[in-house]
Amino acid sequence: MQVKSVNVAATRSYLINGRSVRSGIGKRPVAGPVGIGPLGLVGDEQADHTVHGGLAKAVYAYPAAHYAFWQTVRAQARVGAWDEPLPFGSVGENLTIEGLLESDLWIGDALRLPGCVLSVSAPRFPCFKFAHVMGFAQAAKLMVQSGFCGAYLGVLEEGHVQAGDLVELHPGPREVSLIELFRSRSR
Repeated sequence: MQVKSVNVAATRSYLINGRSVRSGIGKRPVAGPVGIGPLGLVGDEQADHTVHGGLAKAVYAYPAAHYAFWQTVRAQARVGAWDEPLPFGSVGENLTIEGLLESDLWIGDALRLPGCVLSVSAPRFPCFKFAHVMGFAQAAKLMVQSGFCGAYLGVLEEGHVQAGDLVELHPGPREVSLIELFRSRSR
């Protein structure tokens, strides 16, 4: 497994269904090492701390493998071209990771990187902001149906992260899988 992209964003306002909503979902890739503390990456912000951020949801990781799916469904929804690549960070993730899938993860697993250690804490549940940035109303429903939710991570050891870092998965207690938790809460 390898970090393909490290993505951060300041919060900003989006006009969604006629109202102004603040969000930090518009992540963009950054170069070089990025500091990571107990509340997440340096330079990254979350607007709604009831569902994003905090100690248990400091970092959001997403599988790079799912980007082809989102590019295809955006083209089918006619909000993106078939050959238009979707930039990493578009799903709102801090870390885009190659070789990582939700089916590999359990709550409490540790992800060891050269500069930090992260812990799988929860699946991400999509909201209306995700549908807005993807450009079509059914995006949140498709995330639930596909199970392509990604994982929230807590920070076990502070440090830094950068694109190209190798990621080692160290199994935790293996009592509740990320997918089981996602499916049970999505019903």
